Amino acid sequence: MLEFDHRNTDPKIPRMRDRGIYLLPNLFTTGALFAGFYAVVQAMNGRFEHAAVAIFIAMVLDGLDGRVARMTHTQSAFGAEYDSLADMVSFGVAPALVIYEFALQGMGKLGWIAAFVYCAGAALRLARFNTQIDAVTDKRFFQGLPSPSAAALIAGFVWVMVEYDIAGSDVRWPAAALALFGGLTMVSNFRYYSGKEINLRKSVPFFVILLVVLAFILVSTSPPEVLLGVFVLYGLSGYADALWRLRLRRKTAAAALLQDGQK
Repeated sequence: MLEFDHRNTDPKIPRMRDRGIYLLPNLFTTGALFAGFYAVVQAMNGRFEHAAVAIFIAMVLDGLDGRVARMTHTQSAFGAEYDSLADMVSFGVAPALVIYEFALQGMGKLGWIAAFVYCAGAALRLARFNTQIDAVTDKRFFQGLPSPSAAALIAGFVWVMVEYDIAGSDVRWPAAALALFGGLTMVSNFRYYSGKEINLRKSVPFFVILLVVLAFILVSTSPPEVLLGVFVLYGLSGYADALWRLRLRRKTAAAALLQDGQK
């Protein structure tokens, strides 16, 4: 752990020793922040494939910093705040600017409004997550689409369009719809599986390792299409879960009414 001792020269002010910050998890957070900044720079230079890949790299690093902190017992309030600010850059500002530069800037006000809705949705999603992190009882689910997954939707879409040589101006309306979908779904109340109960330190059956290997092979065959497909399905899973639970509630209510009528 790094420690910094800042000493005051004024004798009227007591000496203070700042608490240190843990280096290892914050290195991953810094890497994610750099990847988000790099995505913005590459989008401004018209290198959208590099920008999309950088957002995915930021997503991987963001997933590692928290797990590394928990596994090494180096969690801290500073790390949590730093991670949230880095997430806002990598999964809020960067995807909004990438999709705007790629497809939305020719739409006038509608284009930047769609990009802003996404950016504002990410900010609200992170603020709600930070204020409710201790109040959430079911750790298996997120409330609203996680900002890294929303960013992956944007990055995957841009990457696929570049891969097939489709100009952003030709898909401006789908791009705007995707930005609005991501921004609004992040602030929704739909449930999304979090995977937080997965413990990497526990033993797993052999077939789980086999599935991981197959997943890596599948992604390596065609990364843009596979990643976009995975995150589109994940983005829709919250809506599917809401419809399923609504159907179950209606069945329960109908069964209760039928039971009351038979009494």
